[in-house]
Amino acid sequence: MNNDHLRILDANLNRLREGIRVVEDIFRYIYNDSQTASKLKELRHLSRIDLYDDLLGSRDIKNDVLKSTTKSESTRADINSILIANFKRAQESARVLEEFTKMLSGEISSKFKLIRYELYDLEIVLTKITSNSK
Repeated sequence: MNNDHLRILDANLNRLREGIRVVEDIFRYIYNDSQTASKLKELRHLSRIDLYDDLLGSRDIKNDVLKSTTKSESTRADINSILIANFKRAQESARVLEEFTKMLSGEISSKFKLIRYELYDLEIVLTKITSNSK
């Protein structure tokens, strides 16, 4: 993989883990739901790949042309909107990772596909739960 591909992997691995972590913390600390928080933690840990040094070496934040925050990212109405935004962030990143890791290994790519579908399923269940608890 070239440096540009590694930058894509690095950015999306960070987005995936960050998005999952936000959702995980909502279920851990706000809803006190250890079962859901544990499932999310498992997915976050499943996203690890053995390219840390290569990924870190490819990181170029200074030259990221879209690093500024968009208006929609700077406000959230409530916990449910935070939850949905972070599910979407994680799902989209999982899809990018699924595609780009096909150049590394079908097994790694399949792992990100599994994470993406697990996030789709959890989103359905969890947003219904949180919407009903308002």
